[in-house]
Amino acid sequence: MSRSHMSLKAVGDVEGWREKSSPSLRVYLATWEEQTMARNAVVNLLMSSELRPRPVYLSVLRSHLLFSMAEVVSAVSKHPRRQTPARLNLSVELEDPGVGSRGKVVDLYRLIAQQPWICNHRDMLGGAKRSVLRALSVLLLAWVFVGGQAPLAEEEMEEVWEEEVWEEEVEKEAVAVATASTVVCPPECSCKVDGVVDCAGVDLTLFPEEISVDTRQLSLQNNQIEEVTVDHLSRLHRLETLNLQNNWLTTQGLEDEGFEVLEQLAYLYLANNRLTLAPRHLPRSLVSADFAANQLTKIYPYTFGEKPSLKSVYLHNNKLSDAGLPDHMFNGSSSLEILIMSSNFLHLVPSNLPSSLHRLHLKSNKLEKIPPGAFDNLSNLRELYLQNNLLSNEGMDNLTFSQLSSLECLDLSNNNLSVVPSGLPRNLVLLHLEKNAIREIPKDALASVKNLEYLLLHNNRLRSRSIHPTAFQGLKKLHTIHMYNNLLERVPRGLPRRAKTLMILHNAISEIGRNDLVALYTLTELNLSYNRLTSSRLHRDAFRKLRTLETLDLSGNLLQAVPLGLPRSLLTLRVKDNRLNSIPDGALAGMDNLKEINLSNNQLKLNSIYQGAWMELGSLTTLDLSGNQLSHVPSDLPESLEYLHLASNRISSVPPSAFQGTPNLKGIFLRSNRLSVDSVSESSLAFLTQLQELDLGPGSADSSPFRPGEEEEETF
Repeated sequence: MSRSHMSLKAVGDVEGWREKSSPSLRVYLATWEEQTMARNAVVNLLMSSELRPRPVYLSVLRSHLLFSMAEVVSAVSKHPRRQTPARLNLSVELEDPGVGSRGKVVDLYRLIAQQPWICNHRDMLGGAKRSVLRALSVLLLAWVFVGGQAPLAEEEMEEVWEEEVWEEEVEKEAVAVATASTVVCPPECSCKVDGVVDCAGVDLTLFPEEISVDTRQLSLQNNQIEEVTVDHLSRLHRLETLNLQNNWLTTQGLEDEGFEVLEQLAYLYLANNRLTLAPRHLPRSLVSADFAANQLTKIYPYTFGEKPSLKSVYLHNNKLSDAGLPDHMFNGSSSLEILIMSSNFLHLVPSNLPSSLHRLHLKSNKLEKIPPGAFDNLSNLRELYLQNNLLSNEGMDNLTFSQLSSLECLDLSNNNLSVVPSGLPRNLVLLHLEKNAIREIPKDALASVKNLEYLLLHNNRLRSRSIHPTAFQGLKKLHTIHMYNNLLERVPRGLPRRAKTLMILHNAISEIGRNDLVALYTLTELNLSYNRLTSSRLHRDAFRKLRTLETLDLSGNLLQAVPLGLPRSLLTLRVKDNRLNSIPDGALAGMDNLKEINLSNNQLKLNSIYQGAWMELGSLTTLDLSGNQLSHVPSDLPESLEYLHLASNRISSVPPSAFQGTPNLKGIFLRSNRLSVDSVSESSLAFLTQLQELDLGPGSADSSPFRPGEEEEETF
């Protein structure tokens, strides 16, 4: 039996490549005698130059030959840096090569010659490893196509480069070889849709072997897979989505070369694994990569660099530090829009971020300052999240955010700011400054943010006198203001006239004058709960001008009576947890829109509520009078009422007529009163056809919620 030996010959000016913008390599099939030159040419090329080859398709290689490739790679990886591997034979012995087509040889040469090469001079050992892998793949590919046909003469070859070739034919041949022995679907998985293999959550410990080369989407999440090698992925050249999140993958079990051959891969999910180092190289076709919740400490230049289609990268919940990031992490990735790097150990904002970014998350890091110009390039940034860091006013200047012309959302909450920062971008819509140590809002701090709509300043140390009277001047779009959990003694002056939501609960406000709220005529929600308001220092006309107010919360104050002059537009009124002992005559008059009123945990008695108070509320659906001193069910309840809360009072009986005027009741709550089994008339509930829940409390007529239509479960 005759034998033919084939090896690789690389022809090109190695040194000259550094000066070319688009270098290429001409690869020839050489005879056995030229093997030494071929080995040195390929390996030294990668060792000495700054060029790294893109992988030749491995999908057409026969599976029984891939194992020997892995052995070669393993041998190369053990050699010292910058040394040509010793005794490495790049030739392949072919038995009975037969007669092949000269045209296919030409096509193969041209196909290989057209592969672009990119730079990676930082990892010489990895380069040698990959170069040998690719050199061997070229030989095997030649064996598949050509069957060992002798190469053309070098003079003929030079003429061939100028001729027309038939690449489509070669590709079809390659796919035919690759698909010859594939199995449609692994037994553990589901393949209901063409090109989609679903192996999620089936307790796999090994990568499935029998996956079709036509697979476009492979779901392997929620398993216990520990290893993904070149062999596993080399045939899946059409793969577009690979989901490996929630597995047991480590850096040692994840071979970089496997990803490099997936030249159509767009979506890669590796979150919730055990990776400590990111892959050195990912496919150029990548659109989105998720490495969240690993243990990553290092990112390489070509992990995310040179990815022109890359849109989103998720790196949150890792162990990344400044030293673990390359200077140009996204060089050549000019389409990146979303970058999530929250919950790491960064002390500095990553440098040289692409101007294409729309959303940047850096929360929960160790940022203490933002260097000048850190964000100047990010003219398209819309959302910036810097909360839960160590930022102070000293760590920023007036120009820190000024160049972010597209920024709409800025979150600086839970930092160490003492003053609202100046120089904010003009298009800002939401400014979140919660949980700082802010004591002051200077006159011009908000002057530039004319489009501001949401201002969140809760959980700080603001006092009324430290807010400049003109601090909100010109903010005509500002409609939501949160200032709760501060040290305010009065309602701040100069609030924007078009505010709709004002949350100033949990402060020290003890007085509201006649004109404190008069300018807020568009207000729809006002929360003044848990302050120090008393009836004597709450002006009777304090709320009268708020003609669009829908929700008013005065809970947790020191009020003794329901305030007069409440706006008739109210839908919800909460005055619970006060010291109410009366509802003055006419306090609720004209409030035809009121749907919910909560007066729980006060000191109200029936004789302290003016006659007909509830009957006037024609739209009322929920009345909460629990935790008061009522002796029986009120008799003047409105017909519209659906939920009646009377728990924790002094009610001792429910007469037959108690609910005659409220046929729409769905819930009655009478827990913790003085009721007995005989004190609740059954006829009082007879006409309540919509009743869904009746709570009389333990030891009473019904110790659990009652729902009509439910039958007690029969036990045996």
